[in-house]
Amino acid sequence: MGTAPDFAAGLTAAVTPILPGFGVEQVAEIDSTNTELMRRARAGRCEPVLLVAERQTAGRGRLGRPWQSTQDTAQRTSLTFSLGLPLTPKDWSGLSLAVGVSVAESLDPTASAGVRLKWPNDLWVDDRKLVGILIETAVPLGDAAQRYVVIGIGVNVGPREAEGLRMPPAWVQEWRPDATPGQLLLDVVPPLIATVQAFAERGFAPFAERFAARDALRGRDVQLSDGTRGHCEGVGWGGELRVRTAEGLQEVTSAEVSVRPSGMAF
Repeated sequence: MGTAPDFAAGLTAAVTPILPGFGVEQVAEIDSTNTELMRRARAGRCEPVLLVAERQTAGRGRLGRPWQSTQDTAQRTSLTFSLGLPLTPKDWSGLSLAVGVSVAESLDPTASAGVRLKWPNDLWVDDRKLVGILIETAVPLGDAAQRYVVIGIGVNVGPREAEGLRMPPAWVQEWRPDATPGQLLLDVVPPLIATVQAFAERGFAPFAERFAARDALRGRDVQLSDGTRGHCEGVGWGGELRVRTAEGLQEVTSAEVSVRPSGMAF
């Protein structure tokens, strides 16, 4: 991942002015960076921190699905990390979409590589998964008024086999052949923190048009995980997915609902 001091020092210098007390930790192996930060938060440890793992043995995606990091850490073809920080937004709706916008713009600033956003938490290239996002919140021990958010992100940096994956992978080195996990952290994390802070102040609405510009589902026939079929009309100002069905317009807000283009398996 490059030497730990290289990316850690760079990140600390870039982030500390906007997030005082920020720290960076790197581990060779862990069950899950999200799980670890959630454990800490529930025990009352709520400092802002970035936890980076070279390998996760029990990485998790949304709905409890596994996130599989590459097994050969020497190849450094995966980047897995979690950002934890106290957060008190006025409305949590659309946070994963705002996070997705930030990561997509950092990885593919001009959209020339075709990085698109699949509601509510994935980044795709040509209907292949590039990035997964998992957001969880915890109430710290002894402080019911506080909320701690953990934003877990997994990025395919280099080539990887599709075997065992639910959908074929894409990877950053397809258009940035010299990309490394350490460099991507420096590219992604400071704008991500600024995005989360902006979201806490203003919600999803300021990000809606940027999401729409990269929306992977808008204009396509889709199927929800409950079997409902319809035509996707994009995302509303609150981050809700708008699907035109035979019964009319349905606004999907539940994080427990999955959606795929028609013909693509869940």
